[in-house]
Amino acid sequence: MSDNASSNVRIIRESGKLSVLTLISRVLGLVREMTRAALMGTGVLAEAFTVAFTTPNLLRRLFAEGSMAVALIPTMRGYFAAGDDRDTEEFLSATFSMFVYAVGIVVAAGIAASGVIAGMFASLAQEGTVVDALETAILLRIMFPFLALVSLAAFLQGILNARDVFGPPGYAPILFNLAFIGVPYIIGSWAPNPARAMAMGVVVGGLLQALCQLPAVIRLGARFRLVSPLRALANPGMKKVVRLIAPTIVGMAAYELNGLVSVALANASGSATSLSFSIRLQELILGIFIVSIGTVLLPELSGLAAAKDWERYVDRLIRGLETVLLITVPVAFFSIIERTNIVSVVYKSGAFGDESVRMTAEAFLYHSLGLVFIAVHRILAPAFYARGNTKLPALAGVAAVLVNIALALALSRGMGGGGIALALSVASLVQAVVLAAMLLNFKLPGLKAGFKSALAYALRLALYSLVAIAPVYLLRQPFSRLFGSYSSRLLSAGVPLLLSTVVFAFIGVGILVLTKDAVALTLVSSFRRKKR
Repeated sequence: MSDNASSNVRIIRESGKLSVLTLISRVLGLVREMTRAALMGTGVLAEAFTVAFTTPNLLRRLFAEGSMAVALIPTMRGYFAAGDDRDTEEFLSATFSMFVYAVGIVVAAGIAASGVIAGMFASLAQEGTVVDALETAILLRIMFPFLALVSLAAFLQGILNARDVFGPPGYAPILFNLAFIGVPYIIGSWAPNPARAMAMGVVVGGLLQALCQLPAVIRLGARFRLVSPLRALANPGMKKVVRLIAPTIVGMAAYELNGLVSVALANASGSATSLSFSIRLQELILGIFIVSIGTVLLPELSGLAAAKDWERYVDRLIRGLETVLLITVPVAFFSIIERTNIVSVVYKSGAFGDESVRMTAEAFLYHSLGLVFIAVHRILAPAFYARGNTKLPALAGVAAVLVNIALALALSRGMGGGGIALALSVASLVQAVVLAAMLLNFKLPGLKAGFKSALAYALRLALYSLVAIAPVYLLRQPFSRLFGSYSSRLLSAGVPLLLSTVVFAFIGVGILVLTKDAVALTLVSSFRRKKR
């Protein structure tokens, strides 16, 4: 076997491990939210925790995920490929040092200004909404160090990913979720309240994320140390990183601003926690069914773009688009009708009572409306990345952010959390449409006809889903009368949800078989070949 073939096999093997670990992490993420729901529900304490956790978490995306994906990994890969250990060590030291200085300043400022940040969120509260600014400030002080720990974890992950090692970074979020779930129960008896116990779990989880990757980095022989800011900024690799990050700063900053505005508005109406729980359900659906398709699609499209094989490029893109439509259109219909049972089965326990179910189900209704558009975006964006174009997706993201902020401001007063969720769904529609329009400007052969075909397929699936969901809607009341009196949510909501799922799936699959749906047949054939 050649060196290239051996390398490809190893990358595929590592990527397969990462897919399994990602799925485990998604499931544990849901368990994490279930734990939070049981301990705090959606009350004042839960709102304080949501605001305090979201603030450093948004900054995490800016310092850690964004910079790593856009600039650090490509630059690190170049240094490792060159094979000059001295230059590599200098670059890693410069990168590590800039992380330490920048994140250290932000963490110190965040802790010092925690009272001001909490007061700003509290000042936006609508009439009749109770907020606890003091508890929010305390939780911010506890959790801001999480930003430093997770940034260090991202730096270590960048080193590993640049060397095509994906296993340890895949363990990191699993350990974070386990800490989030376990620490509150371990220290809950002496913590002042569940929110502070969970805040400690967040910090411990961030520490574990960094520590679990360190041995693998050491085994690779990567070396780095702290150097002065001037020396770090003078490093040629660091200058390259800055140049790579600069074009995306506007889009990233807009995205973070959008997140902060949404959280502030949701907190003002007392719905930040219910929105967080609803988004977790949406992310679980996308993580299981959609993210893997986009991940597999990107390298294939990149190869076709490099070869300028635009006909196959368009064909693969449209096939990927139709595949996600086949999954998300029926799931969106089912989620809208069965939203209350879904939320009850997943979250209803302890402090998460009927009112919490109502608020989260309302948010999930409006989030489900945007499920298809988010999935379409996850497929269209790789089409740009495969061509080496990151600016146009960033511009589409900025347009979506502006729409989201404007609609959230307009709708939150009258609709509360539901209005904020609806704003996100409309913004997702705008982003998908803008991306499609930008792709059409490339004048790729067959793309316009392919988009028309995908749109027609989406409408056909919507019709199929309406037929399949009608019996489910009619059976809701009989199922509720039969099982609604049970005290266990697994019986009162779980059994009706299971029966509705069976009815919907039976009718839906039957329609696909009768109509000999080409996309469904292709999927079945692919699974059979993979199994063999």
